[in-house]
Formats: sequence, structure tokens, C-alpha cells
Amino acid sequence: MLGLLKKIRRKRPSLRIIISSATLDATYFLEYFTAGNSPDEATIISLEGRMYPVEVAYLQEPSPDYVRKAAEVVWNIHLQQSPGDILVFLTGREEIDRCLEELTEYIPTLPRNAPRLRLLALHAGLTTDEQLAVFEPAERSTRKVIVSTNIAEASVTIEGIKYVVDSGFVKIRTYNPTSTLSSLATVSTSLSSAIQRAGRAGRTSAGICYRLYPESALSSLPQTTPPEITRTDLTTPILQLKSLGVDDLMKFEWVTGPPAETVLRALENLVAAGMVGEDGRLTVTGEKVAECPVEVNIARMLFMSSEYNCGEEMLTIAAMTAIQDVFVIPDGAAGALAELERRKFTAEEGDHLTLLNAYNAFTRYGRSSSWCKSHALSFRAMSRAVSIRSQLKKYMQRFGLPLMSCEGDAKRLRQCLVSGYWRNGARWVADGTYRSVRGNVALHVHPNSVLFTRKPRSGWVVFHEMEETKKTQIRILTEIEPDWLLEYGHTFRDKHTGASVSHV
Repeated sequence: MLGLLKKIRRKRPSLRIIISSATLDATYFLEYFTAGNSPDEATIISLEGRMYPVEVAYLQEPSPDYVRKAAEVVWNIHLQQSPGDILVFLTGREEIDRCLEELTEYIPTLPRNAPRLRLLALHAGLTTDEQLAVFEPAERSTRKVIVSTNIAEASVTIEGIKYVVDSGFVKIRTYNPTSTLSSLATVSTSLSSAIQRAGRAGRTSAGICYRLYPESALSSLPQTTPPEITRTDLTTPILQLKSLGVDDLMKFEWVTGPPAETVLRALENLVAAGMVGEDGRLTVTGEKVAECPVEVNIARMLFMSSEYNCGEEMLTIAAMTAIQDVFVIPDGAAGALAELERRKFTAEEGDHLTLLNAYNAFTRYGRSSSWCKSHALSFRAMSRAVSIRSQLKKYMQRFGLPLMSCEGDAKRLRQCLVSGYWRNGARWVADGTYRSVRGNVALHVHPNSVLFTRKPRSGWVVFHEMEETKKTQIRILTEIEPDWLLEYGHTFRDKHTGASVSHV
């Protein structure tokens, strides 16, 4: 976007561009916009906000379990420190839920005269009301504890925070151009993020930031989080650039140049998908796909649905994979009951068809919040899926793609899935894990998958995405036949000789 704006400003000097950020490396961007232009092309304007002093405390040694340590620190703050709300930074929903569980176990030991604790989560998978609850002032003799992802780092400001507990970690999306697989990885925060997190304790009064790592670790932190363009799959961005007339990627003025291998793999994928021709220009299909507000693999499935007569189902699957936390499975006895409700939607072929079943049931039985609650579904997520599906339907109608139903033919539907997920194939191995068809990476099924404890009949699956924590997990899986992958450049190889074979 900024590269295009810089190009436009050369032809339209009256255009004014304002870039605002609390954590931006302003000097870097100043040098980018003045390079090849007049020194007066850009300037830096700083607006210093009022900050109260923040004391920073560190651990003496790294903690082997920073989630449990975060709960311990919160509990000690509550028992020993003066009034003021507490904000905890963790990496995702699973860690947040575990931290809240740990704190819940402490509550029965709370001294009788001590203030009460109000425990709150903040992450993207919550309903709007649940997210807004963190902004409500704490009641008298009550301290709020908000356990959040990095959404609270700069996106929102919560009044009353006096104490911050910083785990020192964040979850970011990364891309391996060799295996062509994207994943979510938990990594150390950058120094600028650490400073931003600590600043949350000094918005309304002097505060304290507890960093769950030694002070010596600061020297090993990167100054800033690596730019997304250096760690993401560029298939969709390059498709969009080409649709805007940028065919010579070597001459394009990137703010930060992407790795050459990532660009090469993106172009290879676009050619293999039939969206870029041998001349390097967009094909007719590529021009249409570039207009769709979804990833290239999802758009390809929508376009291929005309061949498999499953446009209605693919629209739903595209919408459902665009949202997170469809099923609401709490802990304890309530979680066991919720799991029984989820099984009512389970399709033996895998998660994509399970999501399809959940959506169809939601739209068939009234789209109500109460119905969702009794069937372990998130009303907010399902409503969002309805909205996304409606938007995508307009694109399909615009491009003349037939909205036909496969009438329950799971085979056609799964073949259509392979047309978009051909890079995300994996085969089952005897220890219960999978190996990716590209790179032979060891993969573990995410516990939320309906295939978590089941071996697919064919031994092969495609998956929607990967996530890296202590191990590499794959989410949203569907069983496929391995022969279907052969249409997209894959070959079978003899495991002993490595030679290509025509069948298995």
C-alpha cells in the first residue's frame, strides 16, 4: 500500500499521506519516502502523551511455565500491593483460559478481609459484550484482572490499569517458502512492544510492570517486530499488485524488501493455480480472483466450485474458515456437555464438513443466540459467518459462478477443497502424527479437530492452517484421496528409492 502511495504521489504531488502509530520507527519511514525525492518530501511530527512513571521489575531466572508464573505474580500483587487493576499479556486464548483457571483455583484461599477479584479475558474470540466488559469500572472493594493477547498493547486503552504482567511472548504468523507452509509461531516480543506494554501501567497513575524474564534478556530482544511482509506468504499481495498494474516486482519500491525466495514461490503458486500466465501477467481468472477479499486458495475453491457443482457449500465453508472459535467448549462438566452438542454436527470426513453442518443448522433453526448457547456455538462467530457469506455471494453472482448444491455429495465437495488446499496436504504415519507433502514436516492434529483421535480412512488429509507452539499443529482438516493431489503437481515417490511411481 505505501509503495503504491509513494508512486502515486510522484504523479499527484497534492496527495497528502499521514501515517500514525504509537510504535512506528519514524526515521525508517522518513528515509523511505525521501529516497529518490526531495528532502522536504516527508517530515516527522511527534505528539508526546502524558505518562506517569512506571517501575519495571524482572525475574531473577526465566520461568519454565510463564502462564503459571503470571498467575502467581497476579496473586501476589493482589495480596501485597495497593488498589489498582492488573493487565496480563499472554499469547492466545488457550494460555488466557489456563491462566484464568489457575487464578480461579487461588480464590478460595483469599483472606476474608481482602478485596475480591474480577477475572476477565480479552481476545478476538469473545463476543462484543464480553470484550466490552473489560472497560467497565471495578466495583467497590474489587480488583479487575484482565488477561489479554497483544490486542491490549496499542489497540485499546483500559482505564484503571496500575499493574502490568508481561509474559514476554507474542504469537505471530510466519511463512516457510521452502515448504510453502504458513504457521502461527510463539516468539519473544520486540523491545518496542515491551516498552509499549509497560506503558499501559502508567496511563492514569504511577504503576509497576512485572516482566516474566531476566533483565539480561532485553539485550537479545529485536528492536521491533519483523515487518509482516518478510514473514508472510506473498501469493495474495502479489496477485493484488499485478491487478493494479505492477508487473515488474524487481523495480517496485517496497518499504521493506521481501525475501527473494518468498516472491519466487508466490509467483510459482500463482502460475500453478492458473492465475498468472507464462508471460507474467494475470489471466482472466487471476483478474477476477484479485477482486475477491479472501486468500487465493479460498478464492480458487470458489471458482472451481462450478466444476464440482458445490457453489452453495463452498460459500459456506469459505465463510466459516474466515472466523475463529465457532464452538464454545468450557472446562469441567459444562465442557463435557458442550462436547456432546458439538458431536451432533460432526462429519466423519472432517472439520470442513462439520463447520458446514453447524452453519446449515444455525440458519435452519432461527439464527438465535439462545439456540447457539444450547448447542455450544458462538452466536457472534456464526453471525459473522452469515455476513461474510453474504458478501462472498455477491462476488460469485458478479462473476457468473453458479450457486448449485452438491446435494450431500461429500466426494465432490472434498475434491473441490483439494483445488485450493493442494499445498496443504498431509499423510498419516503410524505414530498418529502426519507428514506434510511439501517438506515432510511432522504435524500434529489440533485437539479441537474431529480427527484428533481418529485415523482418516485413506490416510491423507488437507488442512486449512498450521500453528506452532511447542509442536506444529494443523487445524481444520478433511480426509481426501491421495490421487486427487496428482492434478496439482504432486507425484508419488517410492519411500526406499525416491523414484516417481504412478500409483500407491
